Amino acid sequence: MLTSKEIRESFKRFFEQKGHLIVPSAPMVVKDDPTLMFTNAGMNQFKDIILGNRPATSKRVADSQKCLRVSGKHNDLEEVGHDTYHHTMFEMLGNWSFGDYFKQEAIDWAWEYLTQVVKLDPNRLYVTVFEGAASENLERDNEAAAIWEKHLPAERILNGNLKDNFWEMGDTGPCGPCC
Repeated sequence: MLTSKEIRESFKRFFEQKGHLIVPSAPMVVKDDPTLMFTNAGMNQFKDIILGNRPATSKRVADSQKCLRVSGKHNDLEEVGHDTYHHTMFEMLGNWSFGDYFKQEAIDWAWEYLTQVVKLDPNRLYVTVFEGAASENLERDNEAAAIWEKHLPAERILNGNLKDNFWEMGDTGPCGPCC
C-alpha cells in the first residue's frame, strides 16, 4: 500500500518524465484575487493563464495543490461540515497542458500512471465520460469515449451527467466536460 506522500511524489515524477515542469503548491489563502478567499481547486493558481490574462511559463505543468473547500463551488463558510462528499482540506494532483496536448495524451497518461505506476488492477477500473446535456446543447464526449476504448471495454465506460461529469468554477468561470 502506498502512502499519500509516495503517491504525490510518484505522480510528480511520472509527469516530470513526460516533460512537465513541476510547480509548488500555491498558498491556500489567496492574495491579490478578490474573487477567491481560499484555494479551492487545483486550477486556481493557473486562473490567469486559463483566462488569457498572462502567458504560461511552460506548456506542460504538474503539481500537487493544497486546497480548502468549505462547501461546494460557492465556499459558504456557514455550511462547513454539511457536505457529505467534499473534503474540507485536500490536495489535488494535476497535470496541465497550456496548448500542448489534450484528451489523447491526458487519457493515455492517466491509464499508464494508474495501471503501471500505482499498479491498480485494470480489470477493476471504470471511467465516466460526459453524456451530454440537451438542455445546454452539449453533446456526449464521444472523443474521450473512443480514446478510453483503447484501454477498457465499452461496458466499463459509463456516462456521467451534467452534475457529476462537468467541471466549472462558478457561474461564469472556465468550464467543460471531464474526460
